[in-house]
Amino acid sequence: MLDNKTKGIFFMLMSSLGFSLMAVSIKYVNGIPLFEKIFFRNLVSLFVALWGLRNVESFGVLLGQKGNRGYLLGRSIAGLLGVITNFYAIAHLPLANANILNKLSPFVVLFLSAYFLKEKLRKIQVAGFFISFIGVILIIKPTLDFNIIPSISALLSAVCAGIAYTLVRTLGNRKENPNTIVFVFSLISVVGIFPFMMTNYVQPSLKEFLILLSIGVFATFGQFGITYAYKYSKASEVSIYNYSSIVFTVILGLLFFGEIPDMLTVIGGIIIIAVAIKLYFVFRENK
Repeated sequence: MLDNKTKGIFFMLMSSLGFSLMAVSIKYVNGIPLFEKIFFRNLVSLFVALWGLRNVESFGVLLGQKGNRGYLLGRSIAGLLGVITNFYAIAHLPLANANILNKLSPFVVLFLSAYFLKEKLRKIQVAGFFISFIGVILIIKPTLDFNIIPSISALLSAVCAGIAYTLVRTLGNRKENPNTIVFVFSLISVVGIFPFMMTNYVQPSLKEFLILLSIGVFATFGQFGITYAYKYSKASEVSIYNYSSIVFTVILGLLFFGEIPDMLTVIGGIIIIAVAIKLYFVFRENK
């Protein structure tokens, strides 16, 4: 039987794969506006989470335990702002720039968890994050032509995501149902995005509609994966595996778009995987 730490790693990897597949789907529907993509991203998650909560006794339970609702609201607002600012940055920056800035979110999780959740911060964790970050830079090779507003937006997306993930870990400590966490986030996102979507709505073709639904399906895998990852393990221990999405994206880019990774990309992927494996065995030995 798997221990909780191994379960946390598994769900984080599942989350990374889900979000990578979501990115592939997004790439196929360039003609669909930003808020429409975000709406579908969360609509599917809303219904899946609602199905997972189908046996609850009252609507009040859907909204979480009474003492957790402030955390659920904060997680939802931070998560939604993270999605919006990340999508905006991707639209106005070279993809490499937006990605490298967004990948700062695990650092936010690391230090917020140490400060607010009192999780012990070890030197090898800090070193591992910095070494992994070198691998990320080698893979995405960011340019230096940063525009100030989109770059600030990308940084905000990383901060918002880090806050959201830390609050997910807090809710896990407080025994909140993962389905409730996803449901509240999806509900607030769908309701909040809907009026903005309708101001610039584009009727999708059948193919585009199916791809939009796939965005929601893969986002659901990603959302539930990361929620369960932080439920089963400390944020400071599993957040590094979020970098596996870079490796998944390289593989999917090759399979779907014929994008062949160069040598720097291969070296970066090896660095990320090697650090992740090293940290995993270090934690097992300490246990």
